[in-house]
Amino acid sequence: MNRPLRLPIALVVFAALFAAAAPGGADGAPAVGSPAPAFTLTSNEGKPTSLADFKGKWVVLYFYPKDFTSGCTVEAHNFQRDLAQYEKINAVILGVSVDSAGSHKDFCAKEGLAFKLLSDPDAKVSTEYGSVMTYQGSKLSARNTFLIDPQGKIAKVFIGVKPSAHSEEVLAALASLQKA
Repeated sequence: MNRPLRLPIALVVFAALFAAAAPGGADGAPAVGSPAPAFTLTSNEGKPTSLADFKGKWVVLYFYPKDFTSGCTVEAHNFQRDLAQYEKINAVILGVSVDSAGSHKDFCAKEGLAFKLLSDPDAKVSTEYGSVMTYQGSKLSARNTFLIDPQGKIAKVFIGVKPSAHSEEVLAALASLQKA
């Protein structure tokens, strides 16, 4: 093998192995067709919010690492930009991170977000959805999304999403699922 190619190939192999072994992967994520794990978390409005509150609607349950960070802000802005499209197809957006309800309130106010962000301070719900990772010794929610159908079942799972195009990806998946 040509010596200059060894390092890049080794880096790609290492990155693939690291990604496969990293917490917050598909391990523990509920499977498509299974009931979505029930939860009640405090919203940015300071009120308890349960998955059961949205029975009869499509739910876009997205987990993200941290309020006020660049990728999370882009992802939230794109969901907000497309909010009317979600509402037209009977879908609600719920964002979940380990940040406090107060942080979520401030994030929504600063960024003009009109959908609920839910506080999972002990990462219990993030863990139930296979969406927890450790960063610098702290537990954070991993960037995963679950589409939950109106009957409360997991309809689609997105693991390790890219924030910039994710809302469009979710809208396309919902359109496809609603046709089926």
